[in-house]
Amino acid sequence: MGFEEATPIQAQSIPVALTGQDVLGQAQTGTGKTAAFGIPLIDRTDMESNDIQALVITPTRELAIQVAEELNRIGQVKRVKALPIYGGQDINRQIRSLKKKPQIIVGTPGRLQDHMRRRTIRLQSIHMVVLDEADEMLQMGFVEEIEAILSEIPEEHQTLLFSATMPRDIRALADKFMKNPVEIKTKTKEMTIPTIEQHYIELAGGQKFDTMCHLLDIDSPELAIVFGRTKKRVDELAEGLNKRGYSAEGIHGDLSQARRDTVIRRFKEGTIDIMVATDVAARGLDISGVTHVYNFDIPQDPESYVHRIGRTGRAGKTGIAMTLVTSREIGLLRNIERVTKKKMVRKSIPTFNEVMVGQQKQAVESLLTVVAENKTRNYVETAERLLEDIDSVTLLAAALKMITKEPDTTTVKITEDHGGGFPRKQRSSGDRGRGGRNRRGKTEFKRSKNGKSFRDKGKRKSKV
Repeated sequence: MGFEEATPIQAQSIPVALTGQDVLGQAQTGTGKTAAFGIPLIDRTDMESNDIQALVITPTRELAIQVAEELNRIGQVKRVKALPIYGGQDINRQIRSLKKKPQIIVGTPGRLQDHMRRRTIRLQSIHMVVLDEADEMLQMGFVEEIEAILSEIPEEHQTLLFSATMPRDIRALADKFMKNPVEIKTKTKEMTIPTIEQHYIELAGGQKFDTMCHLLDIDSPELAIVFGRTKKRVDELAEGLNKRGYSAEGIHGDLSQARRDTVIRRFKEGTIDIMVATDVAARGLDISGVTHVYNFDIPQDPESYVHRIGRTGRAGKTGIAMTLVTSREIGLLRNIERVTKKKMVRKSIPTFNEVMVGQQKQAVESLLTVVAENKTRNYVETAERLLEDIDSVTLLAAALKMITKEPDTTTVKITEDHGGGFPRKQRSSGDRGRGGRNRRGKTEFKRSKNGKSFRDKGKRKSKV
């Protein structure tokens, strides 16, 4: 598969997992966690059995698909089959696939429960369970679903839990469902990857789009991800970038699964250069070759920032992360710096001359590529005739002018965003007190001691 040496989380987890012990593993995204649990999982699969033997639970559809693909690659020689199960795909199609007797199921909590209720997935033969990106699942409110699924699995099984962070909720889950787990922690002193250059530009909200376009012209990224805060924002950014001649598509939760799969596939293949995304793409997607990440909107919590920029600088390669921030969002940026223990480098808004230099550099590279490919034979005669009347420097300058892309000033309207500002103190998912959020995202207020007004599941009550 091209692996030359194990990553730290793999080197420490695989030997322990092969012994059948429970593992509580902490490592940042992009450090090879899938192989860390996938290799022992494949190794311990009994090919004589037609039952489902292992279950991998993931927070998102995209991650379920990606993990299943990776497990199928790892297990292809042994002929182990892993099947992704997720919402948004026809359940009858999944039932037909289940009849082919896969040994491993990789699924999202909600769809797994659907199959359990239909009895199309039975868990009585499961001997290995993996919780991947456990902190994300709990943050998304899946704790009840996970507990319900784990309670249906036979007591004698091995549990491998992997998470980028280890909050109290994860510890509580481990205490409840794991037996003396071996804790493996490969978290570095800095939360962010050292190979990623982190920059920010402070500017007015109305300058963001033009500035980002200028950065794209200067940086000329091979593959870039632009993160927006909302679905509407992503749609507007993708449309605006295409209006200005960039190859971009958006991805967010309102798109059909088929459409999301298409965008991700086109981005992986390099058919599009820029993917605009909400945080749905910040976790789990393993896309090699992403050179730049642009935070059009700064995330409200440091963990989201870490996962966003972790899309680049993977497998030891370098990457660049640029965050556009307004003056009212500086508090968010300082909070990220404090938590990640990493200072971002302040950059100034790029000038028109800097943009032109960047574009001319691209034009020169394009010319040199054509020269290197040696496909100019049909143009030599014409070039020689032109050189009889025009000096070579003037002629080359004219050619460069023609192929240099000048900044596009097509008017693009991006709705002003009011989601910035310093976040409130985060509560753990176990703290559902006054002002907390319930699992389905509705605000719930308990009645105050003095009997004043309160809100219950989003409905405002009159004052007493």
